[in-house]
Amino acid sequence: MPNERLRDALMRNGLTLDQVARAVNVDPKTVERWITKERTPYPKHRHKIAAMTRESESYLWPQAIPPERKAETAAAEVVRVFPHRNAIPVELWDRLIDDAESTVEILVHAALFLVERPRFVKDLAGKAENGAKVRLLFGDPDGGSVALRSEEEQLGVGTLAARIRNALAYYRPLQGVEGVDMRFHNTTLYNSIFRFDDEMIINTHVYGFQGAHAPSLHLRRLSAGDLFETYSESFESAWNLSRPATF
Repeated sequence: MPNERLRDALMRNGLTLDQVARAVNVDPKTVERWITKERTPYPKHRHKIAAMTRESESYLWPQAIPPERKAETAAAEVVRVFPHRNAIPVELWDRLIDDAESTVEILVHAALFLVERPRFVKDLAGKAENGAKVRLLFGDPDGGSVALRSEEEQLGVGTLAARIRNALAYYRPLQGVEGVDMRFHNTTLYNSIFRFDDEMIINTHVYGFQGAHAPSLHLRRLSAGDLFETYSESFESAWNLSRPATF
């Protein structure tokens, strides 16, 4: 069975079989077999290719990483745990936003706290203009999941939907900006995800609590890690079920 993840990762990064072969010092036919025959490279080769493609080893070769190593690496991916999202230092948010160069992915309901930062929307536009891929995924204000969450967080009928529409007003300048894609989701939001290149803030959600008062994780991606990749794939799943945002 072909390794389509590896094939896609090489194509997205413009890497040919010859280039990969030279980088890891093997024959191009060996690289071809890694793709077409789903052969598993040696660990040193996996690590090099993962770095070249900016993907994790566990994503490119899910069965190659022993469970005990995955567990150890997952623990190392957790930089810090915060008891509440509003306990995350302003300086950390500023650094993550400022340092992002290639990827900004946000999965939320409204996240009004982000647009309270005066330059946030302008910064996103600037990053997109410099080649970053910005994907923003908001709760569908007309969707059933938003209505249910508003009730669960004891916000009152229609409160969360109104909060989302309020947030969208701030994002209006990003409409039509190349590199920025904004969509609505109607999924159950188990976690809010804020990805900035190879770092993430995961705001877990707890029944009966608003997001600001729920715990948060600061993650940093590691090549052999599985935790960062799990949340990244969760974002993709929600994205694939979303629709274009309407203002």
